[in-house]
Amino acid sequence: MAHNGTSYQDEYQRSIDDPEGFWLEAAQALDWVVAPQQAHSDVDAPLSRWFPDGEMNTSYNALDRHVAAGRGDQIALIHDSAMRETITRYTYNELLAAVASFAGVLRAQGVGKGDRVIIYLPMIPEAAIAMLAAARLGAIHSVVFGGFAASELAMRIKDAAPKVIITTSGGLEPNRKVEYLPTVREALEKAGVPALPVVIKHRDGFATQPADLGFNAVDWDTALAAAVPAAPVTLKSTDPLYVLYTSGTTGTPKGVVRDNGGHAVALLWTMANLYDIHAGDIWWTASDVGWVVGHSYIVYGPLLAGATTLMYEGKPVGTPDAGAFWRVIAEHGVKALFTAPTAIRAIRKMDPEAVLLKKYSLGTLQTLFTAGERLDSDTYHWASRVLEVPVVDHWWQTETGWGIVGNPRGLDPLPIKAGSPTLPMPGYQLEIVDGMGVPVGAGEEGNIVLRLPLPPGTLTTLWGDDQRFVDSYLSAFTGYYATGDSGYVDQDGYVFVMGRTDDVINVAGHRLSTGAIEQVVGKHPAVAECAVIGVADVLKGQKAVGYIVLKSGVSITQEQLQLELVALVRKEIGPVADFRKAIIVDALPKTRSGKILRKTMRQIADGNDYVVPSTIEDSSVIEALIPFLRG
Repeated sequence: MAHNGTSYQDEYQRSIDDPEGFWLEAAQALDWVVAPQQAHSDVDAPLSRWFPDGEMNTSYNALDRHVAAGRGDQIALIHDSAMRETITRYTYNELLAAVASFAGVLRAQGVGKGDRVIIYLPMIPEAAIAMLAAARLGAIHSVVFGGFAASELAMRIKDAAPKVIITTSGGLEPNRKVEYLPTVREALEKAGVPALPVVIKHRDGFATQPADLGFNAVDWDTALAAAVPAAPVTLKSTDPLYVLYTSGTTGTPKGVVRDNGGHAVALLWTMANLYDIHAGDIWWTASDVGWVVGHSYIVYGPLLAGATTLMYEGKPVGTPDAGAFWRVIAEHGVKALFTAPTAIRAIRKMDPEAVLLKKYSLGTLQTLFTAGERLDSDTYHWASRVLEVPVVDHWWQTETGWGIVGNPRGLDPLPIKAGSPTLPMPGYQLEIVDGMGVPVGAGEEGNIVLRLPLPPGTLTTLWGDDQRFVDSYLSAFTGYYATGDSGYVDQDGYVFVMGRTDDVINVAGHRLSTGAIEQVVGKHPAVAECAVIGVADVLKGQKAVGYIVLKSGVSITQEQLQLELVALVRKEIGPVADFRKAIIVDALPKTRSGKILRKTMRQIADGNDYVVPSTIEDSSVIEALIPFLRG
């Protein structure tokens, strides 16, 4: 591994003692039109502004500068569609040409600096091209996960007020086709803007044609052929790059705003130092462009670094089998894979002995990174054993845009502890506090908070609503950003994230984290995955109930499993957990990014009103669970 000889401790300490020097030095890795002389400004405190006097363009830094450096013939993007069994490659020259031309298409639609563009696309190269083209013009893109329902899309159209929408005929799921155009039409009507221009990338095999729906339609390919390529527009570092909506507790989604300069500096720093990925390396993030992981590490991070980014249209299992990930790694020579633990659990459930792995040579793979939800120790040990490479968990949020806690593989890789994403990354001053904001001791669980200011690349505000940003994140603990997660720091400084603070249950006055119980339950050899929720209990306030999915081919009765799990939790956590009930189910309800919908499960179990989140992967799973939750 190419390490730069700097120790994590030195880098981290310098970022805290001298943030100006640290981040101005990191900023030198980019090409600036006007190089910043100041790293951070708190003129608008509590809002942060990074590199306020700098000017640059993100699209230029992701594409043009690599071409200018003579690396235009290197592959920039590999698109591997397991759904269509096609592979498409773009060199940096080709990707730059496509992006400049599509920026011309947008400009012809009247899109300019500060205008919003909504992108509603599946995992096809056009998604990356559209994002980079908007960035080239200084327009603000908002990617909406392809397949979101019309009401969700309408909410985002209303909030962002875009000049144009970019979509395609549809998306592909293993057993169905998802028609996008009727959804877009319905969303435009709901948002009250039926005449908004819609740029449509035609895909074969879908039933709906733009003409059927009376769109103000612009055909992607026709417009691209006639387009005059656009040059990159010079932007302030603090100008917004994108808005990404995350579900809000009140039902109206929160539009997380990311700036240009701070974002590019932070991502470029992480590619080299956190992931050990450099120009020419082949990097695969198995996520979706609709999520923050896709923004940061399918599109911007790897291209800023001059790496080759792999975009995969398929699933970990079922396209065609649980060996799909291993095929992709072997076929394309992937150096590092970044995915959600749920993907690894799905593979393991279908192929517990990793038989399918034996068909492929994974000689190029050096690291598996996971994030998105806690990497349970059982999955960690399994993946480490079958892949024989370091399995590195790290923890972050849509709001932060990059890892809060991680293990810097490009500096000095730190010892891995199962269950911990390791240590805080430079610029993040992480503390654990109780409900009153008072710091707690090592090993004691509390609220995870980050001292302000947050480092570059993190959210600058919520779209159109500074006050909501302050209320949502900065008001619970003065001087801190509240992550909404609970956890603890051990005596070595390692961070353990136990789950959302509303996943802490109160059993007879004892505060217990359902994450801690899940960690123990997950160790049982029959368990593929599990969710533990706190269900209302007249006597004790709440009681912990486990919902268990078994590994393929395992047969055990519910009574026997419950007996063994109760004993296991009692042994590892103690009788205080009062864990007495384990229910075997076929599947757990998840978002499309792999998070288990524990809150929705809890609301159903308690007989409360609930709304099934729009991000759910398969709503029939909830339907099947209701009798078990209410039983």
